Amino acid sequence: MNLDHLLQHADIWRGDELSTRSTGVATGFAELDAVLPGAGWPQGALTELMVPREGIGALQLLLPALARLSQQKRWIAWVAPPYIPYAPALAAAGVDLSHMLLIHPKADSDGFWAIEQSLRSGTCGAVLAWPMIGDGKALRRLQLAAEAGQSLGFLFRPEHAAQQPSPAAVRLQVMRSREGINVQVLKRRGGWAAGPVYFSMDQLLQGSPENNLS
Repeated sequence: MNLDHLLQHADIWRGDELSTRSTGVATGFAELDAVLPGAGWPQGALTELMVPREGIGALQLLLPALARLSQQKRWIAWVAPPYIPYAPALAAAGVDLSHMLLIHPKADSDGFWAIEQSLRSGTCGAVLAWPMIGDGKALRRLQLAAEAGQSLGFLFRPEHAAQQPSPAAVRLQVMRSREGINVQVLKRRGGWAAGPVYFSMDQLLQGSPENNLS
């Protein structure tokens, strides 16, 4: 079999092509969709957001997708959030508060169990989590759980976690910049790193007038 014949196979990925095998959930930001596999948040997979600190606007990137999922009557689970989500801002962004689940584990091991079970349940459209446990074996279990439940798994992690290997389909580094944030794609399934993509605070806060989201 020569190379030309081999390249005709659908299961061969070319290095300059972004994977389109799965359809992502639109982020609500065209610039971000353009650099994500499947043109959106990968369903049935983990997305890691590396942040230097809470409150820089990373959560704003998720709000349009969370709003649509909650309106489809799918649960949005929050596991170990560092702050209580600000309900008026979520409601203003279109999130159905009646489909929000807040889970506050008493121990790190309980938190991991809650993330895994929420992802695997099949009833959660998205699971947002701030895990204290982040080794490769634990993350692989979460990735498998997301696949089983076809849920969007969003893990908020500190910047230094970017130095560790991860099975996540997407890894984003979110950095505060002047009057907005920069989003660098560190990893995307089926493609190279990309970015940074800049978002002004006006873009991020559109439809969400409060700035009290982490």
